[in-house]
Amino acid sequence: MTDRDSDPGRGACGTPSAPVAITAGAALFNEGEFLAARDVLESKWQPSDDGDSDDVERLLRGLAATAAATHHASDGDRSGAAERADDAVAALASVSDPRGVTLASVREWAERLAAAPGDTEDTDSATAPRIRIDDETPDFDGLSLAAAGVAAPALARAGEPGDPKVLATAAEFAREERGTGRTEFAELLFAYLRAPDARPQVAARLGDHVEREARKRRDVDGLF
Repeated sequence: MTDRDSDPGRGACGTPSAPVAITAGAALFNEGEFLAARDVLESKWQPSDDGDSDDVERLLRGLAATAAATHHASDGDRSGAAERADDAVAALASVSDPRGVTLASVREWAERLAAAPGDTEDTDSATAPRIRIDDETPDFDGLSLAAAGVAAPALARAGEPGDPKVLATAAEFAREERGTGRTEFAELLFAYLRAPDARPQVAARLGDHVEREARKRRDVDGLF
């Protein structure tokens, strides 16, 4: 899965590009992690010069509201689902460039949630569509490293095992590993995403690796 951009996916300030945020949010949504998907899609993103930033903001806002509505539906909060679905319908209606996202099924789902808050059969989260981008369906198996580095901390912020800050630092170290022949941080980051039952153990290992790497860097800095 590509992120429709050729850079590593983050700006100088560590903020993900819009394509990376969209891909990571879509993968989380498709994996049933609606709260984490909302978190990613509502976060700050790095503006680009290849389109209308207001249009991208509406797209992200609409997808985030759809994820939030679906989360409320999964919790049985039908009125909350309908309220956020209304927001999604309004935002997505004015998107002119969906950045490769197939919006028809997303809009239809948001409209169903908005129109039938009491219908638990047609609006059960299990019936939510899978978000497609460029005719592909993002999931944890196909994410780029940049998108994985956004998705993993979001899972922790949503209540999965692990410290979000440690996972974000692990993602930074994983990006720095590129081209060095080392892959330990990247491998653990993907294992965290792809093996839900092992997340407590993987998160602990990542914490150990991050602390060891940080200590190594402090020791090196102390030499100069």
